Amino acid sequence: MPQHAPNLPLCRDCDGFPVVAITTGTRHTDGSRALLRVLCRACQGTGHNRPAALARTGR
Repeated sequence: MPQHAPNLPLCRDCDGFPVVAITTGTRHTDGSRALLRVLCRACQGTGHNRPAALARTGR
């Protein structure tokens, strides 16, 4: 049976992967790596495009 995904368009900038972790090369005292978590600027970490605002034209 197919799984149903939400019918929301994916962000063009991040392709639905809005959060990335970048290693800094340094380590904490317990040996784990120090990471920077960065959000996509276009979708603010949601992974989806925001719906366009409706604009009325004419009368």
